[in-house]
Amino acid sequence: MLSLFKNKKSIPTVRYAEINGERVEVQPKETLLHAALRENINFPHSCRVGGCASCKCRLVSGKVKELTDIGYILSEEELDQGYILACQSIPQCDVTIEVDLSAQAQRKKVAGKVVLQEHLTHDITHLKIQLGEALNYKAGQYADLSIDSLPGVVRSYSFAAPVQPDSSVSFFIRKVPAGLFSVEINEKDLTGQLIQLDGPAGDFWLRQSDAPMILIAGGSGLAPILAILWNALNEGCQRSVTLLFGAQTQADLYALDQISEIKEKWPARFEFIPVLSSEDEHSSWGGARGLVTETIPTLKLQGAEAYLCGPPAMIDAAERLLIVGGIERKNIHADRFITLADANKGVAAEQVN
Repeated sequence: MLSLFKNKKSIPTVRYAEINGERVEVQPKETLLHAALRENINFPHSCRVGGCASCKCRLVSGKVKELTDIGYILSEEELDQGYILACQSIPQCDVTIEVDLSAQAQRKKVAGKVVLQEHLTHDITHLKIQLGEALNYKAGQYADLSIDSLPGVVRSYSFAAPVQPDSSVSFFIRKVPAGLFSVEINEKDLTGQLIQLDGPAGDFWLRQSDAPMILIAGGSGLAPILAILWNALNEGCQRSVTLLFGAQTQADLYALDQISEIKEKWPARFEFIPVLSSEDEHSSWGGARGLVTETIPTLKLQGAEAYLCGPPAMIDAAERLLIVGGIERKNIHADRFITLADANKGVAAEQVN
């Protein structure tokens, strides 16, 4: 008789999620995002693997099982406030969540064709796309890209320039080893090929303020920073700027002509500090060396506002140093770049491939 009870399998429990007041049934082992989309809720999302934070939402009550470590994609402040990623969260009981659905409503799909492929470094390509219709976005945001030669493959990239009058858009795409999309962009001639954009997305943009700006970019993270700077210049921004750009060697520095032009036209103080981490010690380089974060303690930070874009490890280290230096956490805004493979493993890395 006892053996019958031992062999009896427990029936998986169905949970319920209240999403902005709407009750949704969540099946066993189903994520909050999947359940919401199944119920036709226009829930913000993109990569679905915990790599982009588009599905960020606040857990008001209840508990969830997180499929991956979300600490590398959400800030400490967001974690403290109870934010989770819907695509990586399986309810352990009935839960209540709040999510901003307005951003998803503003997204649209636009088609365009490649009009320029330009190698900026050995592993970063400038891809310029002429859209068939205008796409409005804030400088600093990103879009999901898909290309005809890779059906079913979608990757997220930040706009490298503000909205243009001719409806063209630009992206800086770093080649990631074994990255399907990034290898395609960096190694093949795609001129004239059709590309679809879905966007905009992300909450990385310049906030209204008079505070000095501390901008820190690593690798292809320079793309949204440049877009922000050009847009701010066009709008007559009067704030002082300190721009740190981390790269490995002199060969990895790019867009220096753009930075020089912005600096020349900027109406206030503009300091540009490139920092090289792997430059040959015997080279002619006379600038800063080491990790880009090692330069932070030398800056005047009190009362400033910071914008960071690059690998999560760089951003995490920078945030700690900026706070120690006197910048309030609420005045630090970051865009973490990761690879799809590393998102699947929950490991911090460098760029969405």
